Amino acid sequence: MVLETGRLTLRRLSPDDAPFMLTLLNEPSFIRNIGDRGVRTLDDARTYIATGPLASYDRFGFGLYLVQRKDDATPIGICGLLKRETLADVDIGFAFLPGFWRRGYAVESASAVRDYARDRVGLQRLVAIVNPGNQASARVLEKIGFTYERMIAIGNEGTDLKLFAADLS
Repeated sequence: MVLETGRLTLRRLSPDDAPFMLTLLNEPSFIRNIGDRGVRTLDDARTYIATGPLASYDRFGFGLYLVQRKDDATPIGICGLLKRETLADVDIGFAFLPGFWRRGYAVESASAVRDYARDRVGLQRLVAIVNPGNQASARVLEKIGFTYERMIAIGNEGTDLKLFAADLS
């Protein structure tokens, strides 16, 4: 376990989480708001976990974490820190299964990850990128102290994204 909140635990992902990740990464809302990661099989999901979160833990000491409810250990989403080559700063990312939206889980887990970034990783600034149509994620970020900075283009996708930032110092 990496983090614990009142209702949630956040832990490192493992290959055993492939069934959950396969479901999450193929949710229409994930594909619409974050992107299609091309994960279609359990083997694809295991590869995604190995080359994404597990590689990030090894390289940076942080990554995306599995978010589970404490009371029943149900996996409900992911939340964590990412270091992208296309961004100067570390960014926070989160995604939850639609059945767990509007219950405060995103705010609760993202607040814990923001504090972890400051207190344990030692970051003084944290950013987030959001699809312009994803108002729910923008509201989560605003609730935990992020402010909109500007529109940015990342990669070859040709889509402008909203860049939010928080001063953690």
